Amino acid sequence: MAKSAATKTVGTNVEYVIEGDILTIKVDLSEKGSPSNSGKTFILASTGGNKNIGDVFIGLNVYRYADKKKKKDK
Repeated sequence: MAKSAATKTVGTNVEYVIEGDILTIKVDLSEKGSPSNSGKTFILASTGGNKNIGDVFIGLNVYRYADKKKKKDK
C-alpha cells in the first residue's frame, strides 16, 4: 500500500495529493468564484497556468457560466 502524503495547495482553491502513482485533485465547488476578464464566467479554481508538482505539470481551470442558459423544452 502506498504511503500517505500531505495535501498541498497550488493556485487558487486547488488542493492535491500524490500517493504513489496517483494524483488526486480537490476543488471546493461551493466557492462563489471571481468573474473572468470577459465577465461570461466565474472562475472557481485555477492553477494560474501550468505548475510543476513533483516531476509532472498541472494546468487546471474550473469555471461556471455567469448567466445560466435556459434549456428549451422540445
